[in-house]
Amino acid sequence: MNPVVKSLSVERTLGPSADKFLIKQPTQEQAEEAVRTLLLWAGDDPSREGLLDTPRRVAKAYREFYKGYGEDPHEILDRVFEEVEGYRDMVLVRDIPFYSHCEHHMVPFVGKAHIGYYPSTGVVGLSKLARVVDVYARRLQTQETMTAQIADVIDKALKPRGVAVLVEAEHMCMSMRGVQKQGSSTMTTRYTGVFSDPGEQVRFFTMVKSPGL
Repeated sequence: MNPVVKSLSVERTLGPSADKFLIKQPTQEQAEEAVRTLLLWAGDDPSREGLLDTPRRVAKAYREFYKGYGEDPHEILDRVFEEVEGYRDMVLVRDIPFYSHCEHHMVPFVGKAHIGYYPSTGVVGLSKLARVVDVYARRLQTQETMTAQIADVIDKALKPRGVAVLVEAEHMCMSMRGVQKQGSSTMTTRYTGVFSDPGEQVRFFTMVKSPGL
């Protein structure tokens, strides 16, 4: 008898438009069997004592690593506080830690995100911005795509006068394999609205990097 599988809606978003498609999500048993296959392919014995529970642990870890697929960043940003006493200067949340997994090699990349925006009709709770970063980071990603997704969802939800996102990360696919250059980092940015002005970009970058703030 074929194992029962359920449909899983996966949203791949880059910008305001979303492309959703349905896939059949494997069962827990199928996921664990896939891990056993990889262990065999790597040259080890999945039946030895130290690896007996590894397939179950890996499947459980994957649910945590990739829980962003089951979360909606639009819902996180659905409450906007409009009573901000006319505040219209930049709101900046910096040094938001994250870890994600490269969609090319499924190895981690780890870093920090910095988000700034100029309010228009209101502001959002500061912790919500960190949660948005987490939602997109907990998916198979490229850093470039994640940077754009964070900026675009904030722009759509808050309708601010401008959004700036800076992401800095070290990629294990570059540190652990390939050229094996430990300590190298990658920086990506996305600017919308008033941040198209180079002067505003400089101000944002200066605030992000100022040690006294």
